[in-house]
This record gives sequence, structure tokens and C-alpha cells, in this order.
Amino acid sequence: MKLKIALGQMEIVPGRPDLNTRTMLEMIGQARDAGAHMIIFPEMSIPGYLLGDTWEQRSFLRDCEEYGKEIIDASAHLTVLFGNVGVDWEKKGDDGRVRKYNAFFIARDGKLWGGENFPYPFRIKTLQPNYREFDDDRHFYSLRKLAQELEKTPEDLLTPVYLPVHGKQVGLGCVLCEDGWAEDYFTKPMAAIQKRGGVNLFVNISSSPFTLGKNSKRNRVFSKQARETGVPLIYVNNVGIQNNGKTVYTFDGSSTVYNKNGEVIYYSQPAFRQSLGMVELDLASGGTASPPLEVPEDNDIGFIYRALHYGIKKFTAAIGMKKVVIGISGGIDSAVSAAMYAKAIGPENLLLVNMPSRYNSQTTRNLARQLAQNLNCSYTELPIQDSVDYTIKQIESTPVINPVTGEEFYLKITPFMSENIQARDRSARILAAVAAAFGGGFTCNANKAETTVGYSTLYGDQSGFLAAIADLWKHQVYALARYLNDEVYRREVIPRGIMDIVPSAELSFEQAVDEGKGDPIAYPYHDYLFRSFVQWWDRATPEDILHWYDEGVLEEKLGCRPGLVKELFPTPGEFIADLERWWNLYNGIGVAKRIQAPPILAVSRRAFGFDHREAQNGAYYTRRYRELKKKLLGEN
Repeated sequence: MKLKIALGQMEIVPGRPDLNTRTMLEMIGQARDAGAHMIIFPEMSIPGYLLGDTWEQRSFLRDCEEYGKEIIDASAHLTVLFGNVGVDWEKKGDDGRVRKYNAFFIARDGKLWGGENFPYPFRIKTLQPNYREFDDDRHFYSLRKLAQELEKTPEDLLTPVYLPVHGKQVGLGCVLCEDGWAEDYFTKPMAAIQKRGGVNLFVNISSSPFTLGKNSKRNRVFSKQARETGVPLIYVNNVGIQNNGKTVYTFDGSSTVYNKNGEVIYYSQPAFRQSLGMVELDLASGGTASPPLEVPEDNDIGFIYRALHYGIKKFTAAIGMKKVVIGISGGIDSAVSAAMYAKAIGPENLLLVNMPSRYNSQTTRNLARQLAQNLNCSYTELPIQDSVDYTIKQIESTPVINPVTGEEFYLKITPFMSENIQARDRSARILAAVAAAFGGGFTCNANKAETTVGYSTLYGDQSGFLAAIADLWKHQVYALARYLNDEVYRREVIPRGIMDIVPSAELSFEQAVDEGKGDPIAYPYHDYLFRSFVQWWDRATPEDILHWYDEGVLEEKLGCRPGLVKELFPTPGEFIADLERWWNLYNGIGVAKRIQAPPILAVSRRAFGFDHREAQNGAYYTRRYRELKKKLLGEN
């Protein structure tokens, strides 16, 4: 039996069931005109997925139901598989509100199928993710909970949906997103459905955000599942952007079809594009009649560029941001930001602003101007030294009155305070005002290493409407700069001098770039140290770091250059002092700054924001760490 199946890889607009339903109806019409027997849409294709507590609004739920009925009514002579919220108005969820399910609907000829062997006329998600950006149990009732309520096992409820097609019965194994990532769960939804027998095709509808390397891992996992069940598997994902306030996620699509041997026979390309793919699937052969395809790996800098480009373009459009102001210093981070925004929204919509003080070299000022010329962006230079001097003079010369004694005293601005005044003057005063005059917003250009340890000024360079590169480590920023020159613009838009110059905030003479002085972060080492704190699944702590240092395997574990640690820290005391400095900042003021930071565009396995949930509890060192520290320092 051959089925012509349409894969509705649609752009989902979160919180807009009206727009999403319109897209679905258009695709249904196209699929019907193309002679398709079935069309498959992603998870939560009507409401969107990351909606925060919008899920608590009963009127929104009713709207989603009504739009779902429109899709069901449009299913004449066509099987339509789609995701929507399933509502049981007679029951409550664990939060005491009306019960909601993350549901998989199967419609044809104006009615829903699958209710004869399941408590509802739809299927519901079994495995609900509650890690990283996901918080499904907050709103949705899972199949595992429903089974417990009905005094059954999840396996009792995991049943196929049977459809008559061409006079024969076709069994569909209908699963939602996380149900396909069952390796770490006790319940295995696909295996349970397969045990029921009669499954001819598995369908996984997903709303899966892009993460670097995730598609490659999914292909390994899903290929294995198709191979072990001996049943072809179709994965349909959406495109677009969604967010949970503090973190913005891109959705790359990458819908895929696997035959019963686990080989890929269809792959939606390019990523991040809405498409209606068509697949001729021979169920009799389990899809093996179609030639297998090679799927590209998704862990290189090109995928990072595409995700960021797509995210910037979609996010600025979503919030109505048509013009953008970027503070450019002559350094790599602001240069990459400028090149990314110029490509995403057009150089005519950018204004690049250089704001030198007495500490900024002519070298970086010239590089900033050259960057603007190369990108064909409007440019201005607004020096800040006079206003910084005035602020310091005003504070130091204005008396403060003691309310008890009536005596006057004067505040003193230290050099460190002066550095922060410069950063705030640039962002809170100049960039904010220039952005308003230009009719747009201004960016935050921080990278992930800086964000990890709070190497930024609150209400200063940490400000902005979006931190587009704040999920990139410094070495990735450099790699992206090279990619922009070599592959995107195919010319040197980011001057070579920007890549060669030492990274520096240029806030004091101690950071003079012409003298080779720069930031206190040694990026070739600290990038990898900080990554172990933040991004690893089993995150490292000072105890792990000190143990690896003691064993002589630290660089191997972190992935940085061999011999680097000894070059940077000749003695154990210096190494430990550096480790504790950054660990304290990461768990201390860095947390406070991240809480108030702009939203971050996510590309990694763990981005700051809602993905990396943290509390302001301060740094902690385990007993084992303290013992190792004493040993290495030769203390009793």
C-alpha cells in the first residue's frame, strides 16, 4: 500500500491560533490539490507551544477548540494529523484549573478517529519534559497521570489509531515530541504501542527548538527506534521563533522520514523554512523502496549563523523593531553583532555608534569606522569623556549630609567606579537616547563568557532589547566572524584588525590595546572552564575542576589546549585563586545581573534565562573541594 503524505512544516506563531489555522487550511488545500492521502502538522500547531501562563486563560482555550473544529471540518477525503490543546472541561488538572492535555488529533471526513480504544477522541502526550526550557507539568496532564487516575498502567492506554485506507486498515502509532526521546524514562511509548500489534506507521509531531547538534542526535535516536520496531517513522517539526520571556528559541523544522531500517528517506532542507513536503511511502516495504539519504551534521558554525540570522530576523519583526542602534567599540563582539543585524534587517536600518573616552585607542576608533563603511551602515562618533568627567565631578563635589550629626562629607569615585560610569553613560544615556531618536532599539553585544561571570555593567553594556550572541563563547564569536567574512559576505566586512586585536573593554589605561592589555578573562581557558559550569548536562563544580587539576587531566576534560593551565597559573595557589574568583562571580553578582539581562537568543544545549534556572544563593564549596584545596596548598 502506497500513501502520498504531506509534511506540513509550518511556521507557528505562538499565541495566534487564528494565524496558525489560516496557514494550516492553506496547506490542507495544497495537499488535497496534490493528491495527498494524509497531511501531518506539528505539535501544538494551532496554539503554539511556549505560551507561559496564557494556558490559564479559559477564553484562549475555547478559541483553540473552535479553530481545531475548523481543521476537523476541512478533512474531507483527507486524513489530517495535527497538534492542539485537548481540554476536558469536566475535570481539573493538578493546578486546580480546567484539565488540559498536549494532544494529537487525527481527523478525516469531518470527524475525529481513535476514540474507540482510548478515553478521548485524541491521543495525549505520555512523557512531558520538565527540564531546560520545558515546564509541561505546570499546565498539562500527561498520559502517565491519566493512567494512574484510571487505575491502569500507561501501557494499557498506549494504543494505535486504526484508519481504513484503500479498503485496508492502517495502524498509526501517534506520539508527541518527548515520547520519542524515551531512553531515560521507564515508560517507552513507541515500544508499548508496537506491542499492541498492527502498527504500520509511527508519526511523531514535535515542537522542538533548535539546539546545536540536536538534529544529529535525534537522527541517531529515531533511526534506532524505527529499526527496533521495524516500522517507518515520520517526524514533523515546525519553524518560527517562540520564547519564554528570558530566552528566545528558533525552530528549524528539519522534518524527517525514516524507513523501517532506520534509514532517512526524506529530509526537509534548508532548515528554518516553512515547507509542504511530499513523500510517497510504501507501507508494504516499510519505506525501503525509497533510496536512503545522507543527512548533514548540524554542529558547525554555519548552523549557528543560520539560527542567529533567522532568530534576529523573526524576533525584530515580531516585536515591530524596524531600526536598530549598535554601540561599536572596534572589538569583535560588537563587530559580529553589527554584521549579523546588517544581514538580517538591512544596513539601511542600522546606526552604528562609537563612544570613545580617553582610554579608547585611535586603533579601535579607526576599526569601528572601517566596519561601518564595510557594512554600508550609518555611523556616528559621540565622545563620552566630558560627560563622564562631569558625573564624577558632580558626585565628588556635592556634599552629603549626615542626618544625625548634621555634618557634611563627600563621596569618592574610585577608578573601578569610573569604569562603570563609562559603561552606563554609553548605554543608559547615549544609546538609549540615540535609539529613540533613530526610531528603534539598541542591542546588547555580550558573549556567553562575559554573561557567565557578570563581566559587564548593570544598566550599562548589559542593557538592550536582545542579546543575540550571548549564547556564544568567545571562540565561537571569532569563528562566526570568519564565517561572516568568508561565507556570508564573501569579503572582509569585519576588518582583520578587529580579529587580531586583544579583547579589551578599554575602560582604563590597564586595558590599553596598543600595549597588548585587555580583559581579565583568558578566553582560551575560561571559555572552556565556564562552559563546564553552565552547559554540560552533568555540570562541573570546583570539586570536579580541582580533582582533574590534581590528576593532571584538566585540559583533556575541559577540551582546551594542553599545557595552557600551567602557562596561565604556574602554582596551585594561583590556579585556585582564579577558580574561586570566577566561581564566586558566577554564583554571586553574575546571577543578579543575568536576572536583569535582556532576552538571549538560544543556540546551545543550555542558554541563560529560563533554560538555566538559578537562585541568588551565593557560592558553595563542597567538603571534598576544601580537602583537596588544603592538600594542594600544603596546609594541615
